[in-house]
Amino acid sequence: MDISGFICIFAPDIRMNALSNANMEVPSPRTGFASCAIPEAKSSQTGVSVEYTPDSAKKWYVFRITYGREQLAADYLIEHGTYAYLAMGWKQELRNGKKHRVLKPLFNLVFAYVTPDEAYTLVRDTPLCSFITFYYDHFTVALDYRNPPLTIPSVEMQSFIRATCLQDPHVMVVDPSLCNFLSDEEVLVTDGPFAGVRGRVVRVSRQNRVAVSLRGISTLVVTAYIPAAFLEKVS
Repeated sequence: MDISGFICIFAPDIRMNALSNANMEVPSPRTGFASCAIPEAKSSQTGVSVEYTPDSAKKWYVFRITYGREQLAADYLIEHGTYAYLAMGWKQELRNGKKHRVLKPLFNLVFAYVTPDEAYTLVRDTPLCSFITFYYDHFTVALDYRNPPLTIPSVEMQSFIRATCLQDPHVMVVDPSLCNFLSDEEVLVTDGPFAGVRGRVVRVSRQNRVAVSLRGISTLVVTAYIPAAFLEKVS
């Protein structure tokens, strides 16, 4: 895997640009998230916005993007009416011998909420076709004995979006083999900026955090420190 690296209503009085391609309202640390709708996606180039609308005909497809064109792909999808999510995070870059913190895509992946027909059209018959491909589900074999395109369950995407949309500088992308999981039980974050995130408690950088996984993708996204009082076991 060559990567580098809801349903919710946000508190209306505090806003931030959580992604360069999405305007999101975010909560204060005291309120956490309430449940209801994913924030709208917004193109970084044109300002075009698309609201997330649950649709039984659509799924969360994962697209692999080459040549560092993740933002270009996300903008194109949004400008053509598709809800797309590009996870961004802070990374260290060396410039002229000095380290600089820059906001960059966490993965070379774009997530899009589309129908199967729309998904295949994107990779076969759009200006993106030269640098966008499906990310395949290597744990499933279809009737034609091939791996089908990977789709992510909505509940997992909700946690993933909540964990990454704040662009907290302490959020990390990690290899599961390097994690010290404190339990196999799933927990729910009940308070603070990461409220609503579901995952497993993991020890990273001497702190207890919550690791969020996406089915079929081998790396994890780990939140910032989460106090034990903010965690509730999920039955």
